Amino acid sequence: MKNIFDKTITAEVLERINKLQPTTSPIWGKMSCDQMLAHCNVTYELDFEDKHPKPKGFMKWMLKTFIKNTVVSEKPYKKNGRTAPVFLITNEKDFHLEKDRLTAYIIKTQELGSDYFDQKESHSFGKLSKTEWNNMFYKHIDHHLTQFGV
Repeated sequence: MKNIFDKTITAEVLERINKLQPTTSPIWGKMSCDQMLAHCNVTYELDFEDKHPKPKGFMKWMLKTFIKNTVVSEKPYKKNGRTAPVFLITNEKDFHLEKDRLTAYIIKTQELGSDYFDQKESHSFGKLSKTEWNNMFYKHIDHHLTQFGV
């Protein structure tokens, strides 16, 4: 798994994002490019913003027990996989705004560095190692950039 905390990898990801256009179509799936960018931003909103309610009780247990390993492992996501409701983007978004937000989040993540994230509490999965954070961040963005052919 590539390391999103590495400046070279961050630059590579940002270069791929910069190849996207509002009219870029997915190779698979139903999201438009603006929706995909907004969808990817949710990952960072969960960790940097206080805008999504935290799961509690049974839901938190379910996420940690059944979903966590899928999200933080190195195993790639399947095409057309199901996503959590908080990640569903069904309305049109501003492509340029979402692209700028995603770029800023990725840069912030890289600048904070892996040590900042090591054993940091995630929104849904409890404390994660820096490797798990990296896998979650990189795997998700790589999956969707590949989905859109960049």
